[in-house]
Amino acid sequence: MEIDGARVLVAGASGGMGGALARELADRGARLAVSGRHPGRLAAIATATGGVALVRDLTEPTGPEQLVAQAADALGGLDAVVCAAGVVAFGPVTELDDRVLTQLFNVNTLAPIRLSRAALGALGEGGAIVNVSAIVADMPTAGMAAYSASKAALTAFDAALRREARRARVHVLDVRPPHTETGLTERPLAGEPPRLAQGREPADIARRIVDALAADAAEADLG
Repeated sequence: MEIDGARVLVAGASGGMGGALARELADRGARLAVSGRHPGRLAAIATATGGVALVRDLTEPTGPEQLVAQAADALGGLDAVVCAAGVVAFGPVTELDDRVLTQLFNVNTLAPIRLSRAALGALGEGGAIVNVSAIVADMPTAGMAAYSASKAALTAFDAALRREARRARVHVLDVRPPHTETGLTERPLAGEPPRLAQGREPADIARRIVDALAADAAEADLG
């Protein structure tokens, strides 16, 4: 994919990873629509990237479809849809309540699945879908069982979607970053994060993801 001039929707842009991706894409010449649930942070990202700000809650069943339609209308079409929305929770399974479980899967799994479904109807040949999963999809972690499961489900979906999307010549990139200093662990839905080593810089991960998008890779080399 040619990033310069590409019309890209970045969902979850008000978060640390989504914001870094929006900045990297804008620096390479992409035209952006940026979406999130936090108007103040989203406005700052839109200003920094020259993007169109679209406040939208992706956990609403029709939210992803409406967001894709709004972004396509604002940009005159779409060449790529990126989903970097995510939440985390910590603690043993015995302390996991249904509210937290539901929210984890609504944000981390159902929202990107619905967004991907909507994207397939809006992207033409050569388009791309990028879903940000996590390393726990490959390495499920004690104390993060439900979070690990929500990300593993997304990665499995992406693998199947990639095969289906080939018919439409739409590329699917599943990204599984290691621990990254996005601030997500400071805002858990429940529990306290374990002691973690210093994480990677979001800007570095974003650069590698956009490199993979430009190369039509199935996975990003996150080092």
